[in-house]
Amino acid sequence: MKKAFEFLKQLEKNNNREWFAQHKAEYDSVVKENKTLFHKIYTELQEHDNLKGIHIFRIYRDVRFSKDQTPYKTNFGVGYSRSKPMLRGGYYIHLEPGNSFVGGGFWGPDAKDLLRIRKEFEISTAEIEKITSDKTFIKYFGEIKGDAVRTAPRGFSKDHPAIDLIRKKQYVVMRKFTDKEVLSDDFQKEAVLTLLAMRPFFDYMSEVLTTDSNGEPLFEI
Repeated sequence: MKKAFEFLKQLEKNNNREWFAQHKAEYDSVVKENKTLFHKIYTELQEHDNLKGIHIFRIYRDVRFSKDQTPYKTNFGVGYSRSKPMLRGGYYIHLEPGNSFVGGGFWGPDAKDLLRIRKEFEISTAEIEKITSDKTFIKYFGEIKGDAVRTAPRGFSKDHPAIDLIRKKQYVVMRKFTDKEVLSDDFQKEAVLTLLAMRPFFDYMSEVLTTDSNGEPLFEI
């Protein structure tokens, strides 16, 4: 990642099409190395999970509706999706000087899935609390993060003991990495270990999202 970080630092200072065109060969070389790393992680992860695919995000920004008109992202990212409908949750790696992290979860659940998750937490938080209180979960992620509505969602009591979980619109976890950690020889290993540490969380949420409130399966296996 050394060449990648050097390129991103220069891009941040020269985020324009003219500079990028002049350094396109350097960019292409970095992307090739990134793809090798991302596919190695995919292969390792696939040994422990059933992945649907890999999505390496483009560096080109969509500026059509943005006040920020800089044309390029200053990070490299990759996502690994699990095989739906039975396996839920997505893995993500974000590499950026000073702001790298490995994370995943449920970034934008649709209305039906979000309601099902909230209903589950309204009934009981015993299972999710067991997962989030595990020492490995705390070591890697600390807690479940994500944007939330300001007050209780419609149909839920603002006084419910689990309202902080119920209010969430996203359920994601994240482990930050320093530049030194990303540039170390152990980064691939640590990235994979971090992704695998999400599995208890993913497995539980998958069970929730593939059953109704009575625990009856929603899909035929």
